Amino acid sequence: MQRVAKAVTWIRANYDQPVNIDTLAKLVNLSVTSFHRQFKAVTGMSPLQYQKTLRLQEARRLMLTAMLDAGQASRRVGYSSPSQFTREYGRFFGSAPARDINRLREEGVRSADASG
Repeated sequence: MQRVAKAVTWIRANYDQPVNIDTLAKLVNLSVTSFHRQFKAVTGMSPLQYQKTLRLQEARRLMLTAMLDAGQASRRVGYSSPSQFTREYGRFFGSAPARDINRLREEGVRSADASG
């Protein structure tokens, strides 16, 4: 568990950098196979899926709070391909970045109006 926690900490601190599974496995003193198996047992996903989830959630947060567009947010979280980012974002959140952010902002305005 501590080994996976160490890897999770590294991925969280470096989510915008390419992840090398061999390097991560060495960092936590496990074989690649054992690392993959233990990481998935603890987190429910592979190290690359975990990194992708962090990247997409951070990009969404940046678009909502820092008012970045999808291209800016995707670069900030480590994507080099805007089309790959848009595809992965749509799969993860269920709609394209701009549509998703507009919907979230509208819901925020409606819930603020309802509570005010």
